[in-house]
Amino acid sequence: MRKCVLAKVSGREFPREVLPEHLRGLLGVEPVSRDKYGTDGIAGVVTGLAWTAAGGEILFIEAVLTPGKGEQLSLTGNLGDVMKESAAIARRYVQAHAADFGIDAQLMKERDIHIHVPEGAIPKDGPSAGITMTTAIVSALTGRPVREHVAMTGEMTLRGKVLPVGGIKEKILAAKRAGVKEIIMSADNRKNIEEIKAEYVDGLKFHFVTSVHEVTDIALA
Repeated sequence: MRKCVLAKVSGREFPREVLPEHLRGLLGVEPVSRDKYGTDGIAGVVTGLAWTAAGGEILFIEAVLTPGKGEQLSLTGNLGDVMKESAAIARRYVQAHAADFGIDAQLMKERDIHIHVPEGAIPKDGPSAGITMTTAIVSALTGRPVREHVAMTGEMTLRGKVLPVGGIKEKILAAKRAGVKEIIMSADNRKNIEEIKAEYVDGLKFHFVTSVHEVTDIALA
């Protein structure tokens, strides 16, 4: 509207009816969307769901292996203390239960792990990426990518139990915007789904789990 008024005052032509082709000239170039699902079928990349003051968002957790002694865990992406603790729990749990995940024990002794959460300029924190980080580590160590259109959210304990998290409605809306089809979360979050209007959950398949082993069984191809 301001640009139309300015054009009129300046004696320039301006559209009396705003059409789609006028939007870029009036509003500027559209912002880059972060809400787009895409792990590209790469092992070690997992889609998580996050809550922010502005609403829900998707975030990608990337895990890669580097030559080492299996002792170092590197974390990048502007992560807060709670998120760093989640990564440490994820790594230790996978290390302790490597055989259960089908991971070669010798490989774990010869590879260090680097976890990165893209968009490093944005601070990130909270426990809800626990199962996402665990899945990323298992995916990287087994070479099994995550199935398409699957996202997850949930805290994990050192015993592998999946705990409920908040911001479920906002996370679901973010998942739908991104094209996610299946969401994995704690069984204790089922009641939160039942309170959400059907239109918001229509077309989504939910997996309610109690352990991280259920998560990887569902998520990994």
